[in-house]
Amino acid sequence: MRISKRLRLLALILGFYGTASAQTALSTQAADAMLRSTRYMVEEVSTNGGYVWYYTPDLSRRWGEMEAYKTMVWVQDAGTVDMGNLFLDAYTATGNEYYYGAAEKAAAALIWGQSHEGGWNYMIDFAGDRSLKNWYNTIGKNGWRLEEFQHYYGNDTYDDDVTSNAGRFLLRIYLQKLDPRYKPSLDKAIEFLLKSQYPAGGWPQRYPLRYDFNKSGHDDYTSYYTFNDDVTWENVNFLIQCYLALGEQRFLDPISRGMNFYVISQQGNGAWAQQYNLQLEPAGARTYEPAALLPRATFWNALLMIKFYEYTGDRKFIARIPDAIKWLEKARLPESMTEGGKWSHPLFVELKTDKPIFVHRKGSNVKWGYYYYDYKDNNLLGHMNGKGKIDVDKLRKEYERVCALSPGELTKNSPLKQEPFTGPGTPQQAYSAEGEAPRFSREEVSAAKVKETIQALDSKNRWLIKHAMISHPYTGDGKLEQPTDEFATTRVGDETDTSPYIDTTEQLYLSTAAYMRNMRLLMRYVQTERERGGKKN
Repeated sequence: MRISKRLRLLALILGFYGTASAQTALSTQAADAMLRSTRYMVEEVSTNGGYVWYYTPDLSRRWGEMEAYKTMVWVQDAGTVDMGNLFLDAYTATGNEYYYGAAEKAAAALIWGQSHEGGWNYMIDFAGDRSLKNWYNTIGKNGWRLEEFQHYYGNDTYDDDVTSNAGRFLLRIYLQKLDPRYKPSLDKAIEFLLKSQYPAGGWPQRYPLRYDFNKSGHDDYTSYYTFNDDVTWENVNFLIQCYLALGEQRFLDPISRGMNFYVISQQGNGAWAQQYNLQLEPAGARTYEPAALLPRATFWNALLMIKFYEYTGDRKFIARIPDAIKWLEKARLPESMTEGGKWSHPLFVELKTDKPIFVHRKGSNVKWGYYYYDYKDNNLLGHMNGKGKIDVDKLRKEYERVCALSPGELTKNSPLKQEPFTGPGTPQQAYSAEGEAPRFSREEVSAAKVKETIQALDSKNRWLIKHAMISHPYTGDGKLEQPTDEFATTRVGDETDTSPYIDTTEQLYLSTAAYMRNMRLLMRYVQTERERGGKKN
């Protein structure tokens, strides 16, 4: 009996160590897969350290938001900035200097593409303006729905978090090792942000200001005060991060003015638009973005006002939240337009009447097509949701929550406090550990999923995917056609439209988004096993 108990105990011990050994082996395999796939991306795919979004397997064609030349890299979304951040995440998770080197290369690409003023355009072309202007005059000009690419401004953009996100990455890589090489470009990006802010506190979409693209008789909107794509918030957020990490008092005034712009731009009925002209009147932008009020912008701006109240304790930020809630209730779609409760609000609400309005298009390409709006919710655009689901109760509960807080509770976690730093080390070290990094989730990853992800790598250490966003190759400008509704609800028009669309075939593509998704899954596992090993020791 005693021998039997000892045997069972021995079996349990051996099983424990066997499991631990298997986990260690899998963690090693995951780390190896991460490194192999990254080497391929850095050494075979990148262009001077930068990236676009999709590539054909032979790298003969590539796309950011639109098709790119081989000399181009993309700044926005899943391009160079996100890849650079991913490399720093992997460096944090593994301690392997190769990843830091990859992040340095991404930073070098961004610094090369930083304008003399200090910001960034959507893309960087290492062949310079002589190449980029030709791209705008061919591929860019023929993207029917991508009007922001139909004209070469020669300036920088805040659209899609381009300039502020690039600036945040430079801040992050500078703070990683306090490497002084990155400080000049970071300072240049910060100065760009400060000088482009209007006195009223908002920012234009593009800077330096230009007024030279009057599309279909519409005013050039790029100088307008802009909320669209979180331009104002992302700039305020970047300045807050600079204040926390660098501690410079000069950031407080532009932060305060940026937050206050939300107060002064709220309409009398409680709503917000996504752009305003310099008279603070709601204004249109692209030809499918009419001058209107937006339930979506109203909801998110109201939530930000609550955040600003928690930052400052100033009740002006929440004084008119009840007006926003009241307007959102009034702006709900009639039951007949909700598709059985699927949608709650239109994208656009007409000024003065508060009626839902819907945008449509007719024609087949940028030259012989056009957008218009009416009150009918049929044949809505395929590239922009004309309706949305807004949780007004969430806003109401958030408002009630902060109203119930005491002044001390309200601002206890405010990043805007003017006080000595009391954390361990210095603010720069605190930012690296607790601010931007790590950006990957700590959610548990199963061993089966890790094995599946490792096995999905092909013989060249690539994760290939189907159904990428591609486009028609440029073949010339659109041909004259009769008005048609054939492309009213599609992402792309005829064969001359260079707008992106989803490839529904079985063709395989290399995707930076897929690479980053798989890398984050593996690094979660590696980081978790690394921490477990540290606890055992």
